[in-house]
Amino acid sequence: MRQNALLRSDKSLRNPGAARTKPVPVPVSAPVVVPVGERDDHFALRHGVRCAGVHLIIDLHGAKGLDDIDLVETTLRRCVDAAQATLLHIHVHHFQPNGISGVAVLAESHISIHTWPEVGYAAMDVFMCGNANPDACVPVLEEAFQAGRVEVNELLRGQDA
Repeated sequence: MRQNALLRSDKSLRNPGAARTKPVPVPVSAPVVVPVGERDDHFALRHGVRCAGVHLIIDLHGAKGLDDIDLVETTLRRCVDAAQATLLHIHVHHFQPNGISGVAVLAESHISIHTWPEVGYAAMDVFMCGNANPDACVPVLEEAFQAGRVEVNELLRGQDA
């Protein structure tokens, strides 16, 4: 396990970053409004409401295995599969003395987790657009972490976009 995972590597200190060093003028034009039926924006449809995506805020209480980095990564991957989403990148970090943060970056958005194993609590964030099914993550999480209680709050993002 790398203790300095948040520090820049020696290689990145020798090579300049990709960030711009001087301002670049960007032309600004009026937004083009495209009728809804002609848009290819991967918006989701939820309970008859068109939105940019479905955002589930999930709290796991009385959960187990929250300090097991392999279980956390495997569970993130199982959630991606269950939701029929497209995994682009996954990163998990184990904190000392305990706790894990992880994120699965998806073509459809993301799934993140932050754990507090000492109190059996995990905060999850599942945001997906298009045809992905974020609800399919909930039973995967319940089973993997044997949560005593699961709270799910839903936000429909971008309803007016």
